[in-house]
Amino acid sequence: MSTVPRIVILGAGYGGVLTALRLQKELNYNEANVTLVNKHDYHYITTHLHMPAAGTDDPENARVNISKLIDEFKIDFVKSTVVQIKPTEKKVILEDGTLSYDYLVIALGGESETFGIPGLQEYALAIRSINSVRLIREHIEYQFAKFKREPDRTDYLTFVIGGAGFTGIEFIGELADRIPKLCKEFDVDPALVKIINIEAAPTVLPGFDPELVEYAMKVLADKGVTFKIATAIKQCTPDGVVLATGETIKTSTVVWTGGIRGNRLVEQAGFETMRGRVKVDPYLRTTQNGHVYIIGDSSLMFNDEGRPYPPTAQIAMQQGVTCAFNLVAAIRNQPMREFKFDNKGVVASLGKGEAIGIVFGRKLKGGLAAFMKKLIDLRYLFIIGGVTLVLRKGKF
Repeated sequence: MSTVPRIVILGAGYGGVLTALRLQKELNYNEANVTLVNKHDYHYITTHLHMPAAGTDDPENARVNISKLIDEFKIDFVKSTVVQIKPTEKKVILEDGTLSYDYLVIALGGESETFGIPGLQEYALAIRSINSVRLIREHIEYQFAKFKREPDRTDYLTFVIGGAGFTGIEFIGELADRIPKLCKEFDVDPALVKIINIEAAPTVLPGFDPELVEYAMKVLADKGVTFKIATAIKQCTPDGVVLATGETIKTSTVVWTGGIRGNRLVEQAGFETMRGRVKVDPYLRTTQNGHVYIIGDSSLMFNDEGRPYPPTAQIAMQQGVTCAFNLVAAIRNQPMREFKFDNKGVVASLGKGEAIGIVFGRKLKGGLAAFMKKLIDLRYLFIIGGVTLVLRKGKF
């Protein structure tokens, strides 16, 4: 029987890719068998998806072939869908086979959290993948085409975005930039188009700096966006949304960006979860099984104030680096490293040339923040693919 430990990584998102790339760098040949499993043969940059969803960028720019990132002599890539995780048997069931492991990294990403709102699952669109944003883009264009055929149906030109977190606000900024071009293309009066953002919290970008939030809302309001803050969606129907206030908004387009929960496969595996997220120890292992690591959207960790870290790309990337370090340490019987989040700041785009952010403790807005957003994007491309990927995918 082989004594070489088997490491299986499920998911090639931010956390999974960073884990694989670090293992590829740190492990010696034949020190471990590493397998990366992903349903697609590409890694997609989730923080870019709001642009192709609105139609301001090509979806191809948000994806990178996994074969371009990994060393096939060190990492085995399996394109397949995970069906079931069996921690007690140390097995993962795929749609076309079974993988056994000694160490498992679950980095499957999250799912849209609908909070049990009736109709959201059935009638709302979500920015979750390359294919989902293609659908949103085509759907938006189709509404303009339908309006030209039925000019009395102004609900075709009403676009409701549920949720005012980062994804929602960034998508709204891009959509507001796209609308004038669509109006020109389809010969539609821009005054007929409505972009409505609905947020249950008392502010957009909850937890963000109030001064920057005010700036963001003004920028977007000047682009024609209407905000309905401290207002919850009670129901989503084929004809629109019903708000908790009793108001009904007629629309053919609801894009839901109201939150993320952990992956249901993690719940089904028998781990204790909270909204699909599993509490992990300081080394990113599940408290029930020291051979299973969970990172990214499905992991639950608390900061020094006792609050859970939000599921962001920045945290997933840093978890991937720590996870790889601890896997190597486990194999070599060396001390592990506790995960410590290093908050390098956050930047939210508001469309072309506009953004807000806090970077290294400094508030940024306008063009400077937009420039910093580009630098952050280029940095990530460099981390996963070096200069070659920066030149191929970067925007300058």
